[in-house]
Amino acid sequence: MKRRDFFKTTAAIGTATLASSAFGSEVKIRQPIDNGPICKYNFPEKRPMITHSDRPPLLEAPRNIFTQTITPNDEFFVRWHMPEIPTYIDTDKFTISVNGLVEKDYIISLKDLKNDFEQVEVTAVLQCGGNSRSAFLPITGGIQWGSGAMGCAKWKGVRLSDLLHRAGLKEGAQWIGFNGMETAAYYKSPGFVRELNLHELDDHVIVAYEMNGEDLPYLNGYPVRLIIPGYYSDSWVKMLKNITVTSEYQHHFFMDEAYRVPDNATESEMPDNLVKKTKPITKMNIKSVIGFPQNNSKIALNSQLVVRGVAFDSGIGIKDVLISLDGGKTWEASILDNDRRGRYAYRGFRFSFKPKTFGKLEIMAKAVDKSNHEQPLDKDILWNSGGYKYNGIDVVTVEVV
Repeated sequence: MKRRDFFKTTAAIGTATLASSAFGSEVKIRQPIDNGPICKYNFPEKRPMITHSDRPPLLEAPRNIFTQTITPNDEFFVRWHMPEIPTYIDTDKFTISVNGLVEKDYIISLKDLKNDFEQVEVTAVLQCGGNSRSAFLPITGGIQWGSGAMGCAKWKGVRLSDLLHRAGLKEGAQWIGFNGMETAAYYKSPGFVRELNLHELDDHVIVAYEMNGEDLPYLNGYPVRLIIPGYYSDSWVKMLKNITVTSEYQHHFFMDEAYRVPDNATESEMPDNLVKKTKPITKMNIKSVIGFPQNNSKIALNSQLVVRGVAFDSGIGIKDVLISLDGGKTWEASILDNDRRGRYAYRGFRFSFKPKTFGKLEIMAKAVDKSNHEQPLDKDILWNSGGYKYNGIDVVTVEVV
């Protein structure tokens, strides 16, 4: 099977009902739902994963994948917004258009992208803004992700700034709009368009055609996607087709209505008192997830247990991951891997100990960045109606036998 003809061999996959917004009287933040059932069917180029929907494809990685600092392509999470995804892409004819407030409209073929520009690589975490949304009560609208709507990959492509330089920016250029090839089933539905201000661009923002040394998987944006390290994935437009430069911000649904949090100091609100002033989610906050052991595992008394997981932030850099075995009363430093993959990548951690007491044992992981920002306890996270930006201290409960 070829990526360009992706869906012709796709098996039927059971559709999960998407959670709807349901406000209750009590606000509570808990640990996200952990390790939902793995679907018995798999999408092409993917292993069987936690499947929230088949149209559009919404696939979550299980917890055990977070023992690896590079997420394999076939276990990398998938998030699309629109149900209509092209079933055939002729890469010999595929082009990206750069237009708007530029000296000349510029059409770039995939061959041009690979041969006419300096090729660069960046290793970066991709995370849905609603990752871990199932932690919020009352339930918020949107996919009730566990902690698996994230992954880390090595992306290869061309700097966005090089493409814009080739087209030539005119005086007054301030905003860049991005549009991919996914479309709505109903023609009046808003298109998925994202915008960035020019000041948000640096040399790490690239248009990528490779992921972990291979062509992008179809479901992760083949043939090219936008890579914005440190930002939530809603800005990483898949199947990128059009880049438009403007002098003024253009209003779009997915910029002005969706993927926004309250514009206040705590980015929070109450179900019965939603704030009117909001702002888009952009940079990721600090987070860590334990990949091993799994919840409800049985661990032998006095065995040598090695806790493993990953931590990341928006690019400040992870300084420590601390582990607690007594409910957060005391914390011990884990051992971090080197940070040779760069500041936007996962930082792996491990912590060894021997359980000394029978019964239930909670293992907690808390990341600390180089500016001394720490993950909060889940109970200290405040509610927002989108269920965005959850980053509570991760807790895994095992039984010592």
